[in-house]
Amino acid sequence: MQRWTPLDVQAVPGAGTMELLQSGDTFVIRVDGIALMSTREHGSEDALADLACDHLGARGNLRVLVGGLGMGFTTARALARIGPSGRVTVAELVPAVIRWNRGPAGAPAGHVLDDPRTQLHEGDVGAVIRASEGALDAILLDVDNGPEALSSPANRWLYGAGGLSACRRALRPGGVLAVWSTAAPDRTFLPRMRQSGFHASEVPVRSRGRSGGVRHVILFGART
Repeated sequence: MQRWTPLDVQAVPGAGTMELLQSGDTFVIRVDGIALMSTREHGSEDALADLACDHLGARGNLRVLVGGLGMGFTTARALARIGPSGRVTVAELVPAVIRWNRGPAGAPAGHVLDDPRTQLHEGDVGAVIRASEGALDAILLDVDNGPEALSSPANRWLYGAGGLSACRRALRPGGVLAVWSTAAPDRTFLPRMRQSGFHASEVPVRSRGRSGGVRHVILFGART
């Protein structure tokens, strides 16, 4: 039986208790006892960045916004794809998650916060979106379990008409918005993306990438 050692715990307003645990070289973040993310399974987090970068192709000087640091894997994948002149801004609301990434739990993803191309915003990703009109090539959102499974009620704006329109304004022509979801959203979300100016689609992904694992969904929108 795998034994988990608690390393730290943080009360998160509106989201319960968040804790970091370790077993061997694996780290897990749990919220109220439920595993939220693991350094062992990050295929769908990788896919969040890969889908966006595949769409953007050979563009240089990419500017990418990652909403939600997590265990650092989406940021790591984006850094691997943007080239030496690109930049990734990471918005993370929970100080403990930043602290954990600066410690041993950040090693599996390569300590992305130490990369000189990474810019950290400790706060709401919505504030960065509103301040980035026409400045971004990609917005990658992994701040909730999906548009209907909010970790914080304050995030509801992100997935409504106002938030989606703000995302479109923040993107350069041809830019992309990609949203990680634990499952397909209700039938209104993709039409809402389209009404906000995106070519929208669902892309199924797996938590272990090509090795399988739990099914997740990337909600993908190309700016029209």
